[in-house]
Amino acid sequence: METIIRNYQQLQYAEVYISDIPSLKNIFLQVQNSSKLTKEFGVPFLLVKKKNQIVGFASLIINGKGEISFTIYGKNELSDSEKRDFNLRAERYFKQNNSGNFRNADQLKSSIERMIAWLNVG
Repeated sequence: METIIRNYQQLQYAEVYISDIPSLKNIFLQVQNSSKLTKEFGVPFLLVKKKNQIVGFASLIINGKGEISFTIYGKNELSDSEKRDFNLRAERYFKQNNSGNFRNADQLKSSIERMIAWLNVG
């Protein structure tokens, strides 16, 4: 009988800091195949690292119904099970956080617009 050895890589989860934004911007631009950020970038709030490199992030957005939601952007280095795990962690974080961007759609929309304008300047 053949034994299959799987090498699971430890994922690290962290809140997003301003110093993480350039890496998140690059991931978004690659995933979207774009040269400029759009409102779909949202306001990043949680990231995932693999081997100390950021490979994905969760971002607050305003969905098509005008409600606060989140989306996940990630590099291809994340397996399907890792993506599911990250999605569950982001959902838990999203539900537990009560700050303005997580609960006030107008505030989030304004935050997104300001962030995109700021990041697209550079």
